[in-house]
Amino acid sequence: MKKILEILQYGETDIRFKTDFKASVNPDTVVDLVTKISFAMMTSLWGGNEQDVIAVIRALTLSDLAVSVNRKEMIRMLDKDSEFFAKAIRDAHRDFQKSGGKVVTFVPGTGPAKPKS
Repeated sequence: MKKILEILQYGETDIRFKTDFKASVNPDTVVDLVTKISFAMMTSLWGGNEQDVIAVIRALTLSDLAVSVNRKEMIRMLDKDSEFFAKAIRDAHRDFQKSGGKVVTFVPGTGPAKPKS
């Protein structure tokens, strides 16, 4: 198991980050990670706890923008990068369906299926 990101709060302002993920060593691993996370977000495994996690991820992104030296440039970069990944995911989605795979889309706020008794 690899720790992608752990965020711990020890006090009111003492927040620490831990990870086994070393993007600085091999930046190409970020592309692989984004792909894996995107596909995980599109499966039935995405549910309750993950919805809380996405709120924290968005807060991290907003915090990163808030302390950025050039917010507008960073927003343009995020927009360009997310457009690239969106196209790659759509293409992979389409190829998966063409090869006989079934794709089910979940609307925001969809939780995990309730277990049957």
